[in-house]
Amino acid sequence: MNPVALLLLAFAMSTDAFAAAIGKGATLRNPRFFDALRMGLIFGSIEALTPLIGWLLGRTASSYVDAWAHWIAFFLLLGLGAHMIFEGLKPGSKDVEKAIRHSPLKVCLTAIGTSIDALAVGIGLAFINVNIWIAAGLIGAATTLMVTMGVLLGRRIGSLLGHRAEVFGGLTLVGVGTWILATNL
Repeated sequence: MNPVALLLLAFAMSTDAFAAAIGKGATLRNPRFFDALRMGLIFGSIEALTPLIGWLLGRTASSYVDAWAHWIAFFLLLGLGAHMIFEGLKPGSKDVEKAIRHSPLKVCLTAIGTSIDALAVGIGLAFINVNIWIAAGLIGAATTLMVTMGVLLGRRIGSLLGHRAEVFGGLTLVGVGTWILATNL
């Protein structure tokens, strides 16, 4: 696989994480660059790890994981998105201030949900001539960059949405999960 194709693959793998980051950023109260970078590094690390796991699985049991990866991503993102929508629509949510930062557990679960496709890509990369370490590194770096930008962009969108930003973030996660499922069925 040539370097341009690897770079395009890396940015393609980061698009769903970018969309989720916009939703996450919209629900935060004035996230700073450091907060966005922290979230970007969490997403990027997980997104870099999953193709490595997929590559290892591809050497052993590719058909099983590949057949279920989109369902796993869909249900993870659906559950997280539904929780965010519920919290945003809960009575009294208008008076609740936006979070200063998201819990590391929620960020990690969202990152895992958006990186399941990278797991499937890793399985596919096991069958072609590619340096998996370079591919995983590029995917992680692209995701870190895209998520950091997405959180900062979400901050702008969040100020336009006001107290309904949590609902927007939840709908974004449900949409990303549905998109992953639809493109893999």
